[in-house]
Amino acid sequence: MRQALAVSLFWRVVAINSGGLVFAALVLALSPATVSTRLTVTEAAVLFAGTALVIVVNVVLLRRVFGPLERLTELMRRVDPMTPGRRIELAQPVAEVAELYHSFNAMLDRLEHERRTSGRRALMAQENERRRLARELHDEVGQTLTGVVLQLEGLHSAAPAELAEPVALLQETAREGVEEVREIVRGLRPQALDEFGLRSALISLTVGVTERTGVRVRANVAADLPALAPEQDLAIYRVAQESLTNVARHSGANSAVVILVPAGDRVVLTVRDDGRGIADHELAGDGAGLGGMRERALLVAGQLHVGRHADGGTEVRLEVPMRGLG
Repeated sequence: MRQALAVSLFWRVVAINSGGLVFAALVLALSPATVSTRLTVTEAAVLFAGTALVIVVNVVLLRRVFGPLERLTELMRRVDPMTPGRRIELAQPVAEVAELYHSFNAMLDRLEHERRTSGRRALMAQENERRRLARELHDEVGQTLTGVVLQLEGLHSAAPAELAEPVALLQETAREGVEEVREIVRGLRPQALDEFGLRSALISLTVGVTERTGVRVRANVAADLPALAPEQDLAIYRVAQESLTNVARHSGANSAVVILVPAGDRVVLTVRDDGRGIADHELAGDGAGLGGMRERALLVAGQLHVGRHADGGTEVRLEVPMRGLG
């Protein structure tokens, strides 16, 4: 940093004000005007002009000194914690201001690092709990309902004619319960993601949504996807899952597309539908699962963009860096 920046802000203000007073004194001493017992018009004019000049010079010079601090304050107000990576930059700040914005940037670095670290721990704890619940639902509730279905099959064959229809209805209800449990298990922890990877999991997700909701969902997933961290795979899958849930529940769409492709040093997920489009008040808040999607994007150093597509409908775009997570 230049030597001029080593002078403290306090001494700069002192120097400016002192210089102004010395200048005024020199004007009074060297000008032909003098201050009489009874102030003359000429003396008043000189004093007024000198005072005004001192004030103007003081304001101009102090503005140059304190201007960077005001710009720093304005920039600090615009920093959004939901948009990581943004830092304050000021051109030629004075020493104290430079130290202040360096400290502020360092604080942002620490906060973002701590948020990602704690968020990943919370995410992993959540996913482990999802895995445990999925396993218990599959092994306990699912197996119990499957046993009930089998018992009802035997009961149906041995039941008298007047009970055949009620037993058949009960058997069908039990089968639906088994399918619902399986669907809940798939939602809690996608088996395809663990066993076959992100590409297969997304294709399986789109097929499942089409079968359950009637919305035609097409998957366009690049075959040459780079290897990502497990947290990144999971974030991409969950954002796609939540987006398709919103499409089925809120959009009124007939079709949707899920696109996942590498783009430069990033992997880009796009979920687009032909529905009514997301409302402005939904974009401003955390409704429709937007808060959870934004949080997942932050945890993997990604960027989430949600808005209306030019051709109608809603578009969710998640960009995830290929570099390792910090």
